[in-house]
Amino acid sequence: MPLLVLSLILVGFAIGLPAAWLARALGRKLNAMDGAGVTGQIKAAARRVPNTGGIGIFLTIAITSLAGLAFNWGFIPSGVDKLSGDLWFIPAQLGSYISGIQHQTPAALFLLGSLLILHIMGIIDDRKPLGPMVKLPVMLAAAFTVVIATDTRLLTLLDSYGAAGHWASIAITVFWIVVITNAFNFLDNMDGLSAGIAAICAAVFLTTALVGGQWFIAALLALLLGALLGFLRFNFPFTKSGATLFMGDSGSLIVGFLLAVLSVRITYLPIPSTPPPLHSVTSPLLLLTPLIILAIPLYDFCSVCFLRIRQGRSPFVGDLQHFSHRLVKHGLSRRSAVLVIYGCTAVTGIGAIALPKLEPWQAALVGIQTLLVLLVIALYEWSRPPAANATP
Repeated sequence: MPLLVLSLILVGFAIGLPAAWLARALGRKLNAMDGAGVTGQIKAAARRVPNTGGIGIFLTIAITSLAGLAFNWGFIPSGVDKLSGDLWFIPAQLGSYISGIQHQTPAALFLLGSLLILHIMGIIDDRKPLGPMVKLPVMLAAAFTVVIATDTRLLTLLDSYGAAGHWASIAITVFWIVVITNAFNFLDNMDGLSAGIAAICAAVFLTTALVGGQWFIAALLALLLGALLGFLRFNFPFTKSGATLFMGDSGSLIVGFLLAVLSVRITYLPIPSTPPPLHSVTSPLLLLTPLIILAIPLYDFCSVCFLRIRQGRSPFVGDLQHFSHRLVKHGLSRRSAVLVIYGCTAVTGIGAIALPKLEPWQAALVGIQTLLVLLVIALYEWSRPPAANATP
């Protein structure tokens, strides 16, 4: 089953690469180029680059997911999960999961519907900036809809406190989804940055899901990873001329939203043995696994919001004070800054994969390691005078 899931990376790439190429061609045809942004936003000089890449990413996720669901319902007879391997076109290892896929279909459709709404909003915003007061309510509504409709929640242990705990779990989950969605939207400020970091995080979450045997979640992550790799063919600055395609808000919003939702759906607890050993202890640090994997996107989000608020500016109006921009001010080239952030994301993310297998004190070391990485980054960054990091 793991090899079958991993093969979906190739499927996502095989569809995502031509989809990105078509999105670029469409952007050039319609003159849908990068723009100046909302009033008060400070951006790098606009380039004649289409910002329609999100269309390719969305189509890859939507087409592959809907095709899988349609095949499941249209070509597989009822009860085939009990007849694993009886049909030549169904891998034997997949047969026992057919009923589970069908059970998850409503949740998948709600997720795809929310992604579609965010994608359409992003397309509109890429053409005519909407501003945070329009986009934020839509993000909140999309997150709330998915949480309620699919019962995707963090800290379900709060249910033991009754209705108040249940709604607290919902509120925390909606907050998490909106923050991560915005974090990847914020990261879309340099060629290859948001898509590359999302690909690394997706790969780490994919590994975690495979280790835990969560094949449906792993399948979506594999498709997302493949779609992002196909898009990066046109978005990563391979040459001095830089990217030839941007994802725009139509891409960054759905990438962040999908990663946020799937990060909640993954179960980070270790698979129990039968019977569980008496000395078995589950570390509460496992609940911090998504925080560790997404530590770098959250560091950028929190640090740039802090800078803007301290300067009396809206945290949701863009500028050139992101982590990537601050590294460039330290003397790195833009491509080197992107690669450094890739490395930091991989270092913190990889440490989280082993958490379910670690003893509590070992898991604590992974958490401490992550904090130390962030501390070293912060010390390096703020070794410059504060004024040097400010937007001109």
